[in-house]
Amino acid sequence: MNKYIISIVGPTGIGKTDLSLSVASELKTQIISSDSRQFFKEIPIGTSSPNKTDLEKIPHHFIHHKSIHDNYSVGQFEKDALITTEKLFKKHNTLVLVGGSGLYVKAFLAGLNDFPKIDPKIRVQLNKDLKKNGIEFLQKELNSVDSISFSRIDLNNPHRLVRALEIFRGTGKSYSSFLDKTKKQKRNFEIINIGLFADRSIIYERINNRVDQMIENGLVQEAKKVYRYRELNALNTVGYKELFQFFDGKCELDFAINEIKKNTRRFAKRQITWFKKQENINWFDYKTPYEKITSYLKNEIMD
Repeated sequence: MNKYIISIVGPTGIGKTDLSLSVASELKTQIISSDSRQFFKEIPIGTSSPNKTDLEKIPHHFIHHKSIHDNYSVGQFEKDALITTEKLFKKHNTLVLVGGSGLYVKAFLAGLNDFPKIDPKIRVQLNKDLKKNGIEFLQKELNSVDSISFSRIDLNNPHRLVRALEIFRGTGKSYSSFLDKTKKQKRNFEIINIGLFADRSIIYERINNRVDQMIENGLVQEAKKVYRYRELNALNTVGYKELFQFFDGKCELDFAINEIKKNTRRFAKRQITWFKKQENINWFDYKTPYEKITSYLKNEIMD
């Protein structure tokens, strides 16, 4: 019998978690998370991780399995997720993959792109440039040499900027020119891609409401607990870096909260751009009844 991965994608705040829970419950299966921010156990509020009740109702994998102090790459996730699914397929014919981290979804479903080896000295120099001139310096350089990557990656993540620029400095070719050129790696499962969408104004309203709920749930207090580790890559993300600015006395709390909303909206826009360029995604309006989507999935599996 064929094995299936049901991949559920879409921008942040669109309702992927609730849909994944409904599908997994109906199909009596388990969930693989591909949300790279939800890997870290110390920051559940700011990453909108599934709550305790949801985690107890449906078995999840790759939720809070790492610490912010751990280095965990997309390549490691690909390897670990494939090992985990191989074990789970002994009990289930279908598994649910859910998350908005496009690169992690792609790595698991199709494999990573092949990049040339780069002289480590180039990364050392880029990190020196970052420390001396600030992140805006790297952003400006990337925009001038690789506008495609500039429009796709998280510009506030120095790790992503350094990675893109080291490819250019090391090869003379843009980071984006190496993307999507790897031959799709063979997997031992069939893939059914589901995407949720809504008008941009609706997505933005949902994001604003979600951030307000995070603040009410204790995001400020959560950020204070990890503030002393602010230099860690896991914390260089929306929701924490803005509050760190507030803790530093560089802005008021209301301003920091509005910055979280603004930067989350920008992140959602990049997610939409990424997923719209992926092939074979069956898109559903976010208000589509879960029963209708589940019925569609069952028919796909039975065909």
